Amino acid sequence: MRRVVVTGLGLICGVGNNTEEVWRNLLAGKSGVRRITQFDASQHACQIAAEVKNFDPLKFIEKKELKKMGRFIHLAVAAADEAIAMSGLKITPANAEAVGVHIGSGIGGFDIIEREHTALIEGGPRKISPFFIPAAIVNLAAGHVSMRLGAKGPNEATATACTTSAHSVGDSVRIIQHGDADVMIAGGSEAAITPMGVGGFAAMRALSTRNQEPEKASRPWDSGRDGFVIGEGAGILILEELEHARARGANPIAEVVGYGMSGDAYHITQPAPEHEGGFRVMKNAVRDAGIEPSEIGYVNAHGTSTPIGDTLEAHAIRNFFGPHRIAVSSTKSMTGHLLGGAGGLEAGITALALRDQILPPTINLEHQDPDTGDMDFVPNHCREASIEYAMSNSFGFGGTNGALLFKRWGG
Repeated sequence: MRRVVVTGLGLICGVGNNTEEVWRNLLAGKSGVRRITQFDASQHACQIAAEVKNFDPLKFIEKKELKKMGRFIHLAVAAADEAIAMSGLKITPANAEAVGVHIGSGIGGFDIIEREHTALIEGGPRKISPFFIPAAIVNLAAGHVSMRLGAKGPNEATATACTTSAHSVGDSVRIIQHGDADVMIAGGSEAAITPMGVGGFAAMRALSTRNQEPEKASRPWDSGRDGFVIGEGAGILILEELEHARARGANPIAEVVGYGMSGDAYHITQPAPEHEGGFRVMKNAVRDAGIEPSEIGYVNAHGTSTPIGDTLEAHAIRNFFGPHRIAVSSTKSMTGHLLGGAGGLEAGITALALRDQILPPTINLEHQDPDTGDMDFVPNHCREASIEYAMSNSFGFGGTNGALLFKRWGG
């Protein structure tokens, strides 16, 4: 079996516009949640979000190209540029067909859809931009990245709700293992902080309405949690076949050793009882890695801050790991929930935890929900730890689940 390592990361979210800034602020326990500035949210029940701040797409994209892309594409391009730079990979005509792209989005260009709908209503069909469709559809993040970088290998996009970019990463690992590529630029991007995006999730009563205390709104496993906080951003990983990475002198960050998938077959939004699907997805990832659950030292949980979801995920983790009291944290307490971009961001964070042997905290955990049991959620402060394996969980609407298992890189 061909081994796959992570050789580059590009992370953008509400707490930072590059990987090291994101990581530094997560370890410091800083929240990226503020009042919404991208539109007038005064009439919305939820008026807070984890927006990417001070992001200038012109640093990455020519002005004439911007109108051809939704914001989710801007973020994906910027993250992919950083990931490639960190990896040191040079894409040339000689290796282009062995480098692929697999970048997904749960929603895609909501901003473009809303803008063009307004143009239609106000001015009729002649006012619709010819760039409307390519600026909005999900696969154009992967398309633009491949064109910019000259990557001619597999070119795909996944849309599996909040599991999207975990599936993008896991499926990319399988592509490399199967020999269809030596390198995959993989992950996800999301930019759904729009009137309809926020309004739609609020109509489901899924969002926190702690509008007067934005930084305290995302509080996984806390008794006072009242919903998730929507975030935006991108998480892109450079995945590379080990011998290919060694041949060019790359410095791996971590190794991807396991990937699990499962379906709940239960409900459009709620997890199955006891999060049975979450239990199975962790089991499948561990089986794929060929290790024992007791060897895992950390789980970066899905942990969205929803009342039902958090409790059931805690039950699934406790049931799966049994007497092994594992450290678990939710970095969504700081980044908000990136929806389809969450899995890529959190996969990158998990790799960094292994690299630096530090566990990022779950902030705002003031009164742990007793229904979650005696679990270690790394409350409020980061922690040094000696860990060999770490897992990242992602769960999505429709009962779609993904888990990625990473190993500390030791050469």
